[in-house]
Amino acid sequence: MSAAVLPDFLPLELALALAGAERHETSCQSARMVWHAWGPVAAPTLVLLHGGSGSWTHWVLSIAPLRDAGWRVLVPDLPGFGDSDLPAGCTDVNDLPAHLHAGLHQLQGAGFCAGPVSVVGFSFGGMAGALWLAEHPQDAAQLVLVGAPGMGLAAPDRTALKGWRHLQSALAQEAVHRHNLLALMLQAPEALDDLALRLHSANVQRDRMPRRRLSSTDIVARILPQVKARVSAIFGEHDALYRGRLSELAAALPLMASRWGGWHVVPGAGHWVQYEAAALFHAALLEALSPEPKT
Repeated sequence: MSAAVLPDFLPLELALALAGAERHETSCQSARMVWHAWGPVAAPTLVLLHGGSGSWTHWVLSIAPLRDAGWRVLVPDLPGFGDSDLPAGCTDVNDLPAHLHAGLHQLQGAGFCAGPVSVVGFSFGGMAGALWLAEHPQDAAQLVLVGAPGMGLAAPDRTALKGWRHLQSALAQEAVHRHNLLALMLQAPEALDDLALRLHSANVQRDRMPRRRLSSTDIVARILPQVKARVSAIFGEHDALYRGRLSELAAALPLMASRWGGWHVVPGAGHWVQYEAAALFHAALLEALSPEPKT
């Protein structure tokens, strides 16, 4: 165990709020996976999985509230993102369950977390969480999907994302990052603050899994019946992945899950709902994680 290394671009107030984090490393198939942890070891464990082209910082506004609500918060950099290695042959989300399963059990075996375990997966991380718990149902009792793709219900009119790696100018890259954040991640232009831009810019530079394709399929819809954990869902009202189709998803998800928890829509928010509407999201998440969530 070591102290977590906080990105040097974080504002001072957030760096102070995140002080005291632990940094752990696990290994699977010769690949190293980095986890960050907050809160008492004896508390119930909440594993937060970030989205594609992201890192643990997708959850930067959620960690303190969840820790203060009594959770042991574990946030990995998924394989191929952030500080974690890209395993040999790993090209998409279906390669991640073995690493998540091995990592959690190594942390439990070392005494760094205890049960019961709940998993919350944002976007690509929601896909990873669903596939993980379908393969290893004993690992967690609850799964909360946040803006997860893979449902076979893609919005027909999504704004296309732009490439940036070929651009030489930092200003040109920043313009593309702003475009992409508003096209996919955030609904309100005022939500695209300096922190969101800096987090996104740093995260996409460390994305080593650029050819993933399964998010545009129905892979989550197909495997959810195999997930034994209670499944709940939280989506932003204006999630770009489901623009015009959110009501279809609300009707379909309870039929997909073998154990349904509840459906929550955060008003006014886009895809990166835990950032854009943090307080409303945290209230919805704590309700979803309660023993008997309201529907």
